[in-house]
Amino acid sequence: MTERASTVATLRARGGVIARRVEDVVDLNYPGLVLATLFFGLSVTPSLVPRDWLFQGLISGINAAIGYGLGCVLEWVFRRWVRARLPIPSPSDRLRYAIKATVLVGCAVFAAGMLVQSARWQREITSLMGMAGTTTPAYLRTGLLSVAVGVAVVAAYRTVRVIVLVLARQLNRWVRVPREVAPAAGLLVLVVLSVTIFNGVASRAFFAVANSAFSVRNDRTTSFAVQPVAPERSGSAGSFAPWETLGFEGRWFVANGPSASGIAGVTGKPAREPIRAYVGLESVKGEQTAAQLAVAELERTKAFERAAMVVVTTTGTGWVNGMAAGAVEYLYGGDTAIVATQFSYLPSVLSFMSDREKAAAASRELFDAVYTRWSAQPEGQRPKLFVYGESLGSQGSEEAFDGLAELREKVDGALWVGPPNSNRLWRQFVERRDPGSPEVEPVYADGLVVRFADEATDFEGFEPWREPRIAYLQHPSDPIVWWSADLIFTRPDWLSEPRGSDVSTQMRWAPFVTFWQVTADLTNAQGVVDGHGHRYGSLVLDGWLAVGAPEVSGEVVEKIRAALEFAEDYEREVK
Repeated sequence: MTERASTVATLRARGGVIARRVEDVVDLNYPGLVLATLFFGLSVTPSLVPRDWLFQGLISGINAAIGYGLGCVLEWVFRRWVRARLPIPSPSDRLRYAIKATVLVGCAVFAAGMLVQSARWQREITSLMGMAGTTTPAYLRTGLLSVAVGVAVVAAYRTVRVIVLVLARQLNRWVRVPREVAPAAGLLVLVVLSVTIFNGVASRAFFAVANSAFSVRNDRTTSFAVQPVAPERSGSAGSFAPWETLGFEGRWFVANGPSASGIAGVTGKPAREPIRAYVGLESVKGEQTAAQLAVAELERTKAFERAAMVVVTTTGTGWVNGMAAGAVEYLYGGDTAIVATQFSYLPSVLSFMSDREKAAAASRELFDAVYTRWSAQPEGQRPKLFVYGESLGSQGSEEAFDGLAELREKVDGALWVGPPNSNRLWRQFVERRDPGSPEVEPVYADGLVVRFADEATDFEGFEPWREPRIAYLQHPSDPIVWWSADLIFTRPDWLSEPRGSDVSTQMRWAPFVTFWQVTADLTNAQGVVDGHGHRYGSLVLDGWLAVGAPEVSGEVVEKIRAALEFAEDYEREVK
């Protein structure tokens, strides 16, 4: 052998050793890498709300890790059940390295191409919502963050795998489990232990800690919420619900909102001081219930002598939409009473997981108590009785009624905003919608009683709307409305039918991926401008106008809208 040939052979041998060492360190599963890249590509396809590169990087990294894990499982199945039974020859080292290099380059090119296309999709979504779009170079950072997140998730999985193998060895010592079955048995033991702990100790501990943490915020008071002097407000000097017990959201609710003089200044007509009754979690003492205390507040303020009364089911922290409350007060010239109770310290997302039954129970208790007292008023001297709920509050508010018949029998109107997909009555109306009407714009029974709206004009174009009227406000891009566990295996109608006005035509359904994407969208549902996502803005004013407001001129309506939007901007700035 010549010296040159010997040198080439030595370099090739060293190259092979280096390649094997790199392979040992990186320890990539290439079928897993292919599926990880595919899942990454699916995760950057359009979703309901726009995403910046940071948020998208977190989501895509987790998606890629899921794909990687699935690829590892499929590769194991192939080795265990196919290759072990078929005489498939192993490729040479050179061919194996060439295939791996091709896979690496191909995955990188595919991921980069998807990121470039994703930036275009994101610009389309932001354009539909009237928002500023991202740039392609900025969005390419998503890829780097996704790799980091994916590696972290895979590392966590491998830690779990080590625990499974340790459990498997212990089972072999204690129970003499067959060697082939031991890993599966170890995994089963780990899953059973994890589920048991999570459903018991861990879940209780988590929500106890969360409840304690958010109760600290509940005790705080912003300097822009000052104890009211007007006796028409809970928390005032003569109130049965002391100021310090109302909680953060309760104190803001009773301290703000339009006054009689403010309403008169907008509408140009004399106005009354609106009544706002609120009961916090810490307001109740002794055997008295929150609902009983709320009714006592209504009686103290002579609320049953007003023209309109609204029973509000709050969201998790006790929040009441100030724009929705103010809209009613402006439309009725302040001749109103709004009552609400707090049922949790937790934000809506956590309340949705832990407090849904509590929200339903609190809503039923409050409405039943108010309705009983309202019914005791002589006919002709009762205020109009409305119910209102937003997000989780709409779900709790619905649960105060067995069905549409009882709802129409007891109230003069209902306005429910951004209802979760699991709302019982909403689900019934949407599933039984008239043939030909899409899920994002359903028509129920020709719109005679129940109507759905994405914008004010959606209430029009039907036969006369019979009273009492029930209205739902829902945006095609609101993930809280469209999220459902059914997305895992089932294509929803809203992705089979023509897309909503602010949803990308390029959004497609894929098993698991769409479910995960919409789940991720839940955390960013309000990261958009009013009129999209879970931001309904002054559309609640149009909702009240449609459901049961007195006649108001178009000029006055726009003045009210301007006043409400100014108040909302102020709240976001200082709260």
